[in-house]
Amino acid sequence: MRDLLFKNLTSLDKKRKIISTCEVADKEGIRTIIRRHFVCMVRRVEDNKVIKPAPYLYVLKERQTREAKETFLCKIKNSVFVTYKDELYLVLYMQTLKINLEAVAQGLAK
Repeated sequence: MRDLLFKNLTSLDKKRKIISTCEVADKEGIRTIIRRHFVCMVRRVEDNKVIKPAPYLYVLKERQTREAKETFLCKIKNSVFVTYKDELYLVLYMQTLKINLEAVAQGLAK
């Protein structure tokens, strides 16, 4: 069995776009849940002295052998300056990937 959920949210007043997916799959007694998020925000910059935020990377891997679970998380944040029609914009974005693996009893799989 495989389920897929997709969300695409756009906010014009906040100049933000969010794309989110969640995929659930049961195969050979293992349930895999994969979640992806992408958030992008655009801000107009008035002067050239704006400080660009520092890039950020976070990685976490957990293994719980007693519960037969494993989790992987990766989060990336960054920003870029963009010019469009002689105006300067700061584009901030964040991407998250989370993967959960867990053992499922064969009789309990949906």
